[in-house]
Amino acid sequence: MDSKRIVQSEVSAEKASKIFSHYNESHWSVFMTDELFWKDGLSPDDERLWVPNGPGRWSRPLCLNVSQGYWVHITKVTEAGVVSRHRHPAPVHGFVIEGKWRYLERDWEATAGSYLYEPPGDVHTLIVDEGETMKTLFHNSGALLYCDEEGKTIGSTDVFDRVQTARNHFEEVGLGSDFVTRFIR
Repeated sequence: MDSKRIVQSEVSAEKASKIFSHYNESHWSVFMTDELFWKDGLSPDDERLWVPNGPGRWSRPLCLNVSQGYWVHITKVTEAGVVSRHRHPAPVHGFVIEGKWRYLERDWEATAGSYLYEPPGDVHTLIVDEGETMKTLFHNSGALLYCDEEGKTIGSTDVFDRVQTARNHFEEVGLGSDFVTRFIR
């Protein structure tokens, strides 16, 4: 047996602990960000945490990751209509918590429990039909590019816009502009 190779079965628990102990040493913590835990992520006790995104639309930020360019939030829609036509240059994941919605360009309907992966570049128009509402968790990577009927970009938003919008909202509702920092990583 090659003495330079360590076979997994020959590594004792004590030796493994010594080998990997450097991952737990306090000097590594300067490179890590604090974890996020929201007990009230879905139904916050404080309605001021819902940031308005337009008539009948709100966003509940959960994580605004400026170092990696993504945001995780719950979208709440309480009025029927077109939410937006858009595309993304990076993947998006969604999970429907409650209610119903659909994309104009698809033949499926997203309902509670549905999961969605949106590939980069796909143009879609999110619609909530009359009499319906919805709450959906979205993980958006990169930007959201608003499109016209021909698919041309007419506007955009990204995590930095989301931070500023939340900062302004939290200031306006009395939580203070620095309240947004608890969501930033």
